[in-house]
Amino acid sequence: MARNHNKLSDLAIKAATKPGRYGDGGGLYLVVGLTGSRSFTFMWTRDGKRREMGLGAYGNAEGYVSLAMARARAGVARVALLEGRDPLAETRKETEPTFGEAVELFLADREAGWRNEKHRAQWRMTLLGPAEQKGKRRQAADYCRSLRSMKVSAISTEDVLKVLQPVWQTRSETASRLRGRVERVLAFAKVKGWRSGENPAQWRGHLDALLPKPKKLTRGHHRALPFTDMPGFYQRLIGRPGLSARAIEFVLLTVARSGEALGATWDEVDLDAALWTVPAGRMKATRPHVVPLVPSAVAILKDLAEMRQNDFVFPGERRDRPLTAKALENQLRRMKASGDTTLHGFRSTFRDWAGDETNFPRDVAEMALAHKVGDETEQAYRRLTALAKRRKLMTAWADFIAKGEGGGGKVTDFLAAKAQRRVAGQA
Repeated sequence: MARNHNKLSDLAIKAATKPGRYGDGGGLYLVVGLTGSRSFTFMWTRDGKRREMGLGAYGNAEGYVSLAMARARAGVARVALLEGRDPLAETRKETEPTFGEAVELFLADREAGWRNEKHRAQWRMTLLGPAEQKGKRRQAADYCRSLRSMKVSAISTEDVLKVLQPVWQTRSETASRLRGRVERVLAFAKVKGWRSGENPAQWRGHLDALLPKPKKLTRGHHRALPFTDMPGFYQRLIGRPGLSARAIEFVLLTVARSGEALGATWDEVDLDAALWTVPAGRMKATRPHVVPLVPSAVAILKDLAEMRQNDFVFPGERRDRPLTAKALENQLRRMKASGDTTLHGFRSTFRDWAGDETNFPRDVAEMALAHKVGDETEQAYRRLTALAKRRKLMTAWADFIAKGEGGGGKVTDFLAAKAQRRVAGQA
């Protein structure tokens, strides 16, 4: 007679290294993950659909599930099935979390795969509320406060609408992202067996019948200067001393995202070749980006090299940390420009100028902004051929904003003034 149960042993489990499922019989399986992790799962079929219920990670220490315990749990599940009950639903019912707890569980599963710290913070802030911020006059909105104490199975369409409606018309982009995040958490809860039925945060075929369509909403854009105003702004900027002013100038001359510029390290820069290579791990598109440096950008870097403090091109006040975006925003505020533009808005200004005032191909401008152009084969080809074209484009941009005066900033003057203050303090 074939052996249909108890096929596994502790020795066989420890020897199982190839990722996959290993049957013990009666619906019980050992699952070996890609990293070598081992856990038990119970599988069955009902109404033509295969179901699966995790039983815990394999091990004989406290907090783990031994082979004997897994067989006992599988046995309990088989009894439930024979009696017409759903073992997964019964297990989940006992451990159903609140929405706040489900968010934490969802983020624990997802956050490790998110490279961007700001992305993590935004998910937490919108769903779990703002962290306490001392000294802040106004706290950020706590959008999901009414949901966090509710069991996930109790959340209805009405509950979701109460969260969305206050911001749907006034902060449409935030509201749209908030809806999507709530939908994903509730979908996660359904997969886990904590709720059933339609997702109350689903847009298509549900909320789209109750809320205005996104295309009718005013989408927020980064404030940006008209390109005709950029030369005047640039002349004011290069006349200002300080590291934050030089960082803004560098952002303008490279049309890089501010985070990419502020995170720049000296090993990314080749002054002789006039190139700055941003590694894939710091790029939004997760692929390296080579930036041709115009002479005024090189001049900034050479001056900064004389005051090098650590690995960062733009060092911050805190040790081994870069200058913060807040420092740049404060500089714009001091220039009374924060109401007219944002750091990211400089990229829009550049794109408008390139499209309206030059004959450079659209793809060259898009690649200068590190936007994706074409399929992977075309992208590889363009990386090899478009650098010279992008250098010409960036040179034309630098000439335009400097109106032929070259720019370059006053880092040297800033260093000299700093040295004079230091000498005066010693006198």
